[in-house]
This record gives sequence, C-alpha cells and structure tokens, in this order.
Amino acid sequence: MPDNQDTMKYSMEKMKADQARGILREVYDALKEKGYNPVNQIVGYLLSGDPTYITSHKNARGLIKKLERDELVEELVKYYLQVKD
Repeated sequence: MPDNQDTMKYSMEKMKADQARGILREVYDALKEKGYNPVNQIVGYLLSGDPTYITSHKNARGLIKKLERDELVEELVKYYLQVKD
C-alpha cells in the first residue's frame, strides 16, 4: 500500500448536493414517464410543500420527501449561480 501523507477532505456539502441532484433526477424521470411536465410539478411541490405534486411512481414522492424543501431550494440556487460555499 502506498504511503500517502495527504489528508483526505470530507465534504458534507458536496454529499448533500450530490444526493439532491440524484433525487431530483429520479423524480424528474418518474414524472416524465407518467406524462407530467416535471419542472412544473417540482416547482409546484417546492412552492406549496404539497407532496401530491409528485407522483408515487418509482417511489418519487418518498424520495423527494427525504430532502428538506429549503435545503433543496438552496442547492438549486447555488447550482444556478455556480456558488461554492
């Protein structure tokens, strides 16, 4: 085994962003499969908090509820503005 003296950095923020991205992609795909406009449905959920905007197909509703809406909006704004915190 190589003797590596560098310390690995663990980033909880990156892990949260990756998780949010993965869940959003799965929810998007499930909504699209069911014939919904995924962007409109996700925005409806984010604004209202009503999980019925998200289909239960492929457990999309359960997945999106794993994320706090405010954290999800924060990740979306960071991504849109390309801000690294």
